[in-house]
Amino acid sequence: MAKIIQITKEKAEQSKVQKEFNRLIKKIEKLEQEIAEYRAGVDEVNQRLQVALTPVRKEYYVQKAELVKCFDRAHDSGYFKKREQKKLTYLICELAHDVIEYGGMEELIPIYDKYNETSYEEENEQANEQAAEQLKGIFSMFGIELDDDVDMKNPEVFQEQMAKKLAEKQEEYDSEQRQAEERKAKRPKSKKQQEKEEKKELEARNITKSVRTIYMDLVKAFHPDREPNEEERERKTQIMQRVTEAYEKNDLLGLLRLQLEFDRIDQNHIENIAESHLKNYNKLLREQAEELSYELENMVSQVAQMSGKPDYIVSNIHRLRLSLEQDIKEFKSAAASIKNDVKAFGSQLVLKEFLKSYKIPKAEKDMDFFEGIF
Repeated sequence: MAKIIQITKEKAEQSKVQKEFNRLIKKIEKLEQEIAEYRAGVDEVNQRLQVALTPVRKEYYVQKAELVKCFDRAHDSGYFKKREQKKLTYLICELAHDVIEYGGMEELIPIYDKYNETSYEEENEQANEQAAEQLKGIFSMFGIELDDDVDMKNPEVFQEQMAKKLAEKQEEYDSEQRQAEERKAKRPKSKKQQEKEEKKELEARNITKSVRTIYMDLVKAFHPDREPNEEERERKTQIMQRVTEAYEKNDLLGLLRLQLEFDRIDQNHIENIAESHLKNYNKLLREQAEELSYELENMVSQVAQMSGKPDYIVSNIHRLRLSLEQDIKEFKSAAASIKNDVKAFGSQLVLKEFLKSYKIPKAEKDMDFFEGIF
């Protein structure tokens, strides 16, 4: 476990810069722990998803497919009246589309096409065209016009065209920014602006120098090239890999931890770091904390996008686990229920009784009515 970097003298004795140093160190350590725990939690959830959710989800769609086939046989049996056949047609189309679209069972496409006015392939083409037109409209709002001859029916070609236009727009924007910066650079600068720029450059140099000083101290101590002992050379090589990785990431805290771990500094050194060094350290630590915050937010956002669940669930691993277990439970229960229905509807009398009370939803908001039953 990494040694803790912290100024330990009484808070009342600490300067403002020292307090800020301690605060930033704690914030970074907290973020590092949260990221590690979240990453481990997501890995655990993914394993549980593959082992437990995927099989019950597959079984759910298998049973739905069996229900589609059951309704298909009933429709063709000649036992049911036209009104009942109409209901069966609606149910077949709703169920089959769901099984094909989300269950990936394309073998039901012929049954879907048998009852639906438009074939599944034609519907897909229409949906792709509508989505492409909507995207075209959105891009147009941002001044990106796609060529008239672009194949809107071909998603790959369409995406390629969009990527090309986005690249062109980005290049145009970058060019404008460069020109603006060049014009700005040519304009005479006031004394205040010059002083501000000089101050920023000096701060950047000092920060680089502070980090490089720590890095060079570790390099001198652990560079393996002149080490005659093979075992010790291997140890130093591994240490240098950690040192180089931290330096390339501008990970100041990581470098300080390495110094403390390998006795290049002690607690007394930490307590007496010069204020000028601490100011440079604090600026870098603030940037490091911001990067870690962004990394955590980005991880949560990716999980939300992949799972389709809201941020308030995926931002907390405990809630994400509970949500997954609830999904597993619901799919398992639904699959068992549909299996019972398939068995029950094998009786034409039972199915006839069901169709008598069933009503085709009129409003679009009720389109998932059947989903709630089965």
